[in-house]
Amino acid sequence: MPTAVYWGPPLPMDEDLASLAEAARSDITGGMLDRLPPLSLCPAASQSFPGQPGLVAYRDGAPLYPAFQHFADGTSRDGCEAHITVRDDSLGLGLLFHFEVLEDVIVARTVLEADSPITLHHLAAPVLPGPQSGEILHFSGRWIGEFQPNRTAWQPGMLKREARTGRSGHEHPPLAFFLEEGATNTRGTAYGMHLAWPGGHVMLAEELPDGRRQIQWGKATGTQGSGTRFESAELLLSVSDSGLNGCAIAFQRHIRDFVVQWPDPDRPRPVHYNCWEAVYFKHDLATLKDIATRAAALGAERFVLDDGWFGKRDDDTSSLGDWHVDRRKWPDGLTPLIDHVHEEGMTFGLWVEPEMVNRNSDLARAHPKWILGPEAQIEGRQQRVLNLALPEVRDHLFQALDAILAAHRIDYLKWDHNRLLPLPDANQATGILELLHRLRARHPQTEIESCASGGGRIDAGILRHTHRVWLSDSNDALERLRIQHDAALLLPMAVTGSHVGPRECHTSGRVFDIRFRAWVAAQRHMGFEMDPRELTEAEAQVLTEVTAWWKANRYWMVRADILRLDSADEAVIAEQQLAEDGRHFVVFAGRAATSRQISPRPLRLTRLVPEGRYRISLLNHGDAPRLSRGNQAIKAGPLDLSGQYLMNHGLTLPWNFPDRMWVVEGQRI
Repeated sequence: MPTAVYWGPPLPMDEDLASLAEAARSDITGGMLDRLPPLSLCPAASQSFPGQPGLVAYRDGAPLYPAFQHFADGTSRDGCEAHITVRDDSLGLGLLFHFEVLEDVIVARTVLEADSPITLHHLAAPVLPGPQSGEILHFSGRWIGEFQPNRTAWQPGMLKREARTGRSGHEHPPLAFFLEEGATNTRGTAYGMHLAWPGGHVMLAEELPDGRRQIQWGKATGTQGSGTRFESAELLLSVSDSGLNGCAIAFQRHIRDFVVQWPDPDRPRPVHYNCWEAVYFKHDLATLKDIATRAAALGAERFVLDDGWFGKRDDDTSSLGDWHVDRRKWPDGLTPLIDHVHEEGMTFGLWVEPEMVNRNSDLARAHPKWILGPEAQIEGRQQRVLNLALPEVRDHLFQALDAILAAHRIDYLKWDHNRLLPLPDANQATGILELLHRLRARHPQTEIESCASGGGRIDAGILRHTHRVWLSDSNDALERLRIQHDAALLLPMAVTGSHVGPRECHTSGRVFDIRFRAWVAAQRHMGFEMDPRELTEAEAQVLTEVTAWWKANRYWMVRADILRLDSADEAVIAEQQLAEDGRHFVVFAGRAATSRQISPRPLRLTRLVPEGRYRISLLNHGDAPRLSRGNQAIKAGPLDLSGQYLMNHGLTLPWNFPDRMWVVEGQRI
């Protein structure tokens, strides 16, 4: 069986790989078997492997213990793809390990084929060894609290994270980093792994009794049923000797350049407006026209009509599944609003939740057997899930959505997923990916946003068929500041929706200054999600100016690397967005709390040219509060500083209140 003997920063091109493989062999001593069971790409129980095997399967109720033998290998595409095949002829099983190099990411997957049907319990993507020092950075979360980082030390036994809700999951997003001792955002060795699968997964990091460490990823256990062919999801691998940022850059670029299939790659990302937190289910044409006009005046370029336009949808208790325009609210259909939106210079988007159904709907009454799970299941948001493993369900949904898109000038769908599955089923994820693929083929110019109660379904698998994610249902700027910061370990700016919310946040009740709300949204794909009628004249002016700044800079920001900065002040959450050519950057330094010390600590930048000189400008110096009394040069005008100074000493910013943001622009001169 093939075994990974090295995974790390690039080796010298003249490395003797045969000697390297020999050098990696471990010694044998008392209390051990006479030969060390291999930690292969699919560890096998039949070889006395003492940890979690990479394959657990049954035939006719009996467990299978394959003893695979090397069969064939090869490379293709100028050496950027490799595959290895192994077989157990006695059991009629074969494994294919496939690797593809796409710039700084390795894409790995495992394919299992059986001569006769088997029942699969677990199949790992290619298994790799873990580093021998450091800790594991993994993530948990909840609704309006996504991408919460957790750090766990390696120890004997297993760390297991499993998402069994049928989505990538708020609770267990499929992302982890394995850090060598001392690694930070900007320095040290880090290994990144992301499973590109929207249907639930398992990750385990196990230290074996002999001290070796293995890392496995697979689809959620016991969810793939019986058959003769199975595939793991794609496992994205990155490694960095310059801290977490190296892995983050690799993932950001990979998703932006290789995963997302842009309808028009040259089209600038439009400023987004969503009416949900302005009107909720209360749709009125005159009101929405007024809101659209105001949003356009602020700089919006896309208007999205959210939930409440279909069936008899006055709240969340009815009509999911009835995808026809509610003529009570829209006697002349959606066209009058769409025409008005276009007259204001914006494109039009629409909210849908196709995978779901209310029992109080024409669809559920006509097709009760289309509902996934038992009748006595617990309700979730007053709704249930349609069984997308059924071809007739996918056909019905395709026809309903195709009819909507064919009848209206719609360039965007906000595709929601507000309920957990009643039981884990990989076929559900396969079904939604097939439906999305079919719909995109029919309407290739329509962009789709992946929303699942906010960030419940974010992964490279769903992003292969969509173009944007709604990172969180929280428009609380302080919560967003942290969520965006941690999600940047995976997501580029181009796909990450971030909106300016209402003055009083609807999910937290907190009130934030418009400057803070606007600059937090300007860190990602900017939009608004509030009632513009609530804005004072001064607030509207601030929002218009920040939006204009974002529009003027989005052309380079959309391809910039988002670099998390190591802040010496734990109250400051800061990032540096560095242009593709390295000559321009912007730093967002958000103050999330009151600092322990009085004076701000210098903020070290990263990835600049040490001998280069940079002109540094505090873009929003006019926002300095009255208590910022010092005569700092950065408040008065640009400073010319070396990259060496900015990276090793850092930039000293003015004092500020909590819940405020400094924005610094840098240009290499």
